[in-house]
Amino acid sequence: MPTDTQPDPDTRPTVSVVIPMHNEQGAVADLLQGICAAAAELPEFEIIAVDDGSTDGTYEALKAFRQTCPQLRILQHKPAGGQSAAVHSGVQAARADICCTLDGDGQNPPAELPKIWAPLVAGNDATIGLVAGQRLGRKDTASKKLASRMANALRGWMLKDGTRDTGCGFKAFRRQAFLNLPYFDHMHRYLPALFKAYGWQVALVDVAHQQRLSGQSKYTNFGRAMVGIWDLFGVVWLMRRAKSVSATEVPRS
Repeated sequence: MPTDTQPDPDTRPTVSVVIPMHNEQGAVADLLQGICAAAAELPEFEIIAVDDGSTDGTYEALKAFRQTCPQLRILQHKPAGGQSAAVHSGVQAARADICCTLDGDGQNPPAELPKIWAPLVAGNDATIGLVAGQRLGRKDTASKKLASRMANALRGWMLKDGTRDTGCGFKAFRRQAFLNLPYFDHMHRYLPALFKAYGWQVALVDVAHQQRLSGQSKYTNFGRAMVGIWDLFGVVWLMRRAKSVSATEVPRS
């Protein structure tokens, strides 16, 4: 029999919440408390925190929180693999058919999570593979917001993905559909285009945004731009080459 501090391993969670974290010690407790509160509406849930090579006390803070949160699972990357690698590892380990992601710095308010998973949990539209958040009232510096607008404009022109804010960390998707996508570094920025290329519909949901709970951004505007340019050409190639086919077995006559 499972105890109050140990989830039933035979019960499949409704949603797996995946959080990539790198040097986010100061955000751990508040972020996880918020996720637990938001997920209380679900029959079962799990949280998968991926410590991506942190050099501060992120891992220790996660272990401390796990003492009172049986739904928390901790993965570690050594060395750091980056945000997309952390998300991919978390989704591979997830036990739910529906996965949600949000950033580990606390800028994605956990109270918004039900908006993100609702279209998939309700199960009313089997054609939706991805629900993508779009930030309202971004709490970032003017330079970061300007760089993001320019990047989104270029991406939208090249990929025609119909998404104005693909960099938002809030995403919900069908686990197997995500794992069927080609994996590459920084793929988390191009999920709407990739899901569409592989035959899925994408739902867009406006979400709130807030200041970081602690720490500082792991990206620079210049670094993000340089990587993004190369990635864009790669994603355009992938979309042109993508094929989505299904096979039907022929029964014996």
